[in-house]
Amino acid sequence: MAGFFSSPVLVFSSAIALRTSFFFYGLWQDANSPMKYTDIDYYVFTDAARFVSRGGSPYERETYRYTPLLAWMLLPTTWSGTLFSFGKVLFAFSDIVAGWLIVLVLVNGKKMSMERALKFASIWLLNPMVATISTRGSSEGLLGVMVIALLWAITQKKIALAGVLLGLGVHFKIYPFIYAPSIIWWLDDEHIGSPNPARKAGESRSLVTIAKNFLNEARMDLTVTSLLTFLLLNTLMYTKYDFPFIQHTYLHHVTRIDHRHNFSPYNTLLYLSSTSPSTHTVKLESLAFIPQLFLSAFALPLLLAKKDLPSTMLAQTFAFVTFNKVCTSQYFLWYTILLPLYLSITSCTLLSSPRTGLLALALWVAAQVLWLQQGFQLEFLGKSTFVPGLWGAGLAFFAVNCWILGVVVKDIGNIGNTGGQAKGVGEKVTKRGEGKVVQ
Repeated sequence: MAGFFSSPVLVFSSAIALRTSFFFYGLWQDANSPMKYTDIDYYVFTDAARFVSRGGSPYERETYRYTPLLAWMLLPTTWSGTLFSFGKVLFAFSDIVAGWLIVLVLVNGKKMSMERALKFASIWLLNPMVATISTRGSSEGLLGVMVIALLWAITQKKIALAGVLLGLGVHFKIYPFIYAPSIIWWLDDEHIGSPNPARKAGESRSLVTIAKNFLNEARMDLTVTSLLTFLLLNTLMYTKYDFPFIQHTYLHHVTRIDHRHNFSPYNTLLYLSSTSPSTHTVKLESLAFIPQLFLSAFALPLLLAKKDLPSTMLAQTFAFVTFNKVCTSQYFLWYTILLPLYLSITSCTLLSSPRTGLLALALWVAAQVLWLQQGFQLEFLGKSTFVPGLWGAGLAFFAVNCWILGVVVKDIGNIGNTGGQAKGVGEKVTKRGEGKVVQ
């Protein structure tokens, strides 16, 4: 296998072949099986593109809850029947581009050899789950490119480009906003290669001085460019599609009560809410965002971002998905794309800690299988498995994810504290007390 991973051509050719195989198998299954391979969301995307091609709004397609950019990108699917699968090819190609960006971050940012970088990137590139989801017509691969491109831009100190990518990513799908606190907190002067001059003895430590030191050029550039990009895109879409754009792209996600294919522990509660109106002013599930955002957008960035940015982004995403009131299998790609970067530096790799790594993987898969078994009986066999079956399986999956999140947070917290050689993206880890002491 060493020879295989020493060749980028072999690795990427295999990744392309994997997706090509799934793509053509999907065409066969759609034509010959009552259980279709193509994701229902793909029909939503292409229907929206058809409305746009006729001069209408993508929101004329019921359940289209995305930016119009996605419908615009899929306009070729409306040109002829042979191009109906254009979107699947685009999403699968995005997987490949994202994989190459992972390699670039590992090689250029972490100074890793190409062979070792390809091994870690293969966690994404040669992952059957990733290939299946993209070739079924899920657009998560597009967002994966944006997230990894954002990280690559930060490692290359292309701050303005990073701001544009962050604004675009949040416009495309809301959740990447959680990365902003981590990136801003990480952007100390030493991380971008422009350390502050040594402070003079007796220098004022007032709040004004601290604020001036915090608001460096990189942080200001990232904030301004990301906000301008986000506002410009939203203004353009609102001007063209009016309030339906705001309602379906953003506001819907605050009140959504999707319960089908939902691994979240809120699943049963969402089902009950969807079948009977609540007499309470505030529904319990509407408060789900409180622990979710506290962990993913505040606590984890503050505690971990200065240790290692990519690993912190993984922890944030994992927490966001775990505590989200809606959690489908596509969401797993949100953190899977960051997994190679985390495993490249932490103790939870299968090489240095096989028991922890294998146990985490086994429990994560087993908990999904348990939930899917209950979901299959409910949706395909018509058996009422809500309580205790589906509810208990959702709690089990939630518990497993919380434990894995704890492992990840502990690993990141240990970076630089054990005297090891772990490094964050573009940063050299030093022990406390090293360097010149200012009297």
